[in-house]
Amino acid sequence: MFASTKFAAVLSVLAVAIAVSAAPAKVFNSNKAGNVDIVFRPDITSPTVGAIWNTGTIQTITWDTSDIPTEALNQTGLVLLGHIEDGDSNEHLDVQHPLASGFPITDGSVDVMVPQVDTRDDYVIVLFGDSGNTSPKFTITASTA
Repeated sequence: MFASTKFAAVLSVLAVAIAVSAAPAKVFNSNKAGNVDIVFRPDITSPTVGAIWNTGTIQTITWDTSDIPTEALNQTGLVLLGHIEDGDSNEHLDVQHPLASGFPITDGSVDVMVPQVDTRDDYVIVLFGDSGNTSPKFTITASTA
């Protein structure tokens, strides 16, 4: 039951991220109570377009922390691996196997173990803090060992 609750929580985060995916880097919304909600979407700086990762290696994902709003300084992050096929907007995110979670979004980087996946050149990393941001496409090459 705990696993299904955790999965539902991850799906809720994804639903919120998808709902705000068209928002600019910082969005200020005032709700009925007069509170201001801030959506922060840091740019992913690594992996870059055309980067090649090998399965079973440790890689560093990095993002820009230069304009984190004060209200977002205590947020933690979640990193998911996905892929985007040409002509398809679905990110095919592997929500059941996060690459990293619970790290401070202010760190600007997190090391991850590249999972054993098929070789493709359309992988993406999605970083969630309070919203999601997607890396450029890159390649993961399956190890031959």
